[in-house]
Amino acid sequence: MSNRDRANKWSANKPFKYLCAACCALVLALMVGLFVKLIANSTLSMRKLGLGFLTSAEWDPVMGKFGALSSIYGTLVSTAIALIIAVPMSIVIALFLVELAPKRLSSFFGTSIELLAAIPSIIYGMWGLFIFGPFMAEYIEPFLHRYFGFLPIFQGTPMPVGMLTAGVILALMVLPFTSSVMRDVLLMVPPVLKESAYGLGATTWEVTKDVSIRYGIRGIVGAVFLGLGRAIGETMAVTFVIGNEHKISASLFAPANSIASTLANEFTEADTSLYLSALVELGLILFLITAIFQAVAQTWLRYVVRGGRP
Repeated sequence: MSNRDRANKWSANKPFKYLCAACCALVLALMVGLFVKLIANSTLSMRKLGLGFLTSAEWDPVMGKFGALSSIYGTLVSTAIALIIAVPMSIVIALFLVELAPKRLSSFFGTSIELLAAIPSIIYGMWGLFIFGPFMAEYIEPFLHRYFGFLPIFQGTPMPVGMLTAGVILALMVLPFTSSVMRDVLLMVPPVLKESAYGLGATTWEVTKDVSIRYGIRGIVGAVFLGLGRAIGETMAVTFVIGNEHKISASLFAPANSIASTLANEFTEADTSLYLSALVELGLILFLITAIFQAVAQTWLRYVVRGGRP
């Protein structure tokens, strides 16, 4: 290729490269602008409440007392419950669809799972409030209380709304995303690797464990963090079923709240500057929690790519 051809090619690519650079810069500018705006609008709360906002669970707008601890606790615990339930189920579903199910059955169930991801979150919330919540209070929670009541997390009165119900609903919402991504990751495993393992006498379980999962570990972890991102900021479904009480309880049966549910319930009711500023600071905390989890995910993935072990 002559110098003239190279120059013409560069000139043709210039607009596209500048457009891509501008889009990247716009995304970064939006993130920075959002962060700065959240800080600016929560300055009053930071100045008057200080670190006590993070360490207090008391939330009394009438008395002007605001604490974010119960909301942070509810956000993290409900997300943890969702991942504890959804991640193992997603891995099993993905492995079944890729390794065990007949092609026609795999296609049918794969499409069905993807359709579940399209259901609006408010539908999950309404179903959880009117159908699943009463089922939890009548069957699941009494069972857990009867056989595992020696654990503090399963003590207390079974209730249709509470932390456990919210966590399970979140798990059902996360499941389609994580299982679909994991299925796509496992489908990308080169067939020659699995055929070679079978040729050496490996069983289906050994091929799945030592070939498919090892090859796709980066994508599987990425799917987990996608699910984490969906769960940690979910609003409407959680608002319906978590109970919306500003308190911290060791029991998963008790009503609780999350950052997102607090913002959804109370933002329009904020009638003082301090009240509004405290809610904005809650939004800032949620922003930072999400950013921290994403940073940890990226760091972990880079470590695995370099050949390290998680």
